Amino acid sequence: MRFLLRLVGYLLVATGFVMVVLDGARSIANSGLRFTALGEVLASALQERYGLLQPAIERNIHPLLWDPVLLTLLQAPAAFAALLLGFALLWLGRRPEPRIGIVTRR
Repeated sequence: MRFLLRLVGYLLVATGFVMVVLDGARSIANSGLRFTALGEVLASALQERYGLLQPAIERNIHPLLWDPVLLTLLQAPAAFAALLLGFALLWLGRRPEPRIGIVTRR
């Protein structure tokens, strides 16, 4: 399980760095700050299913989850989201620290 968490974490960190470079090149070419939003990435990856997310979340979970919460998250830079999730998975997949100084016999 740790191996899988670390593998996906490293892939997401690498993807995040690639997206930072691409967004930087796009910003230089446009002479202005331009980043790819997480919603754009999900819309291109999920295609027609992306349009079904809003009604499903509003109907099955709660309408307030979509409008203030998820819409704000979907406007975040995708590179930041990939890096954040990747580092979180790497942290979860780390080896446990050795227990030094703990008495195990009683």
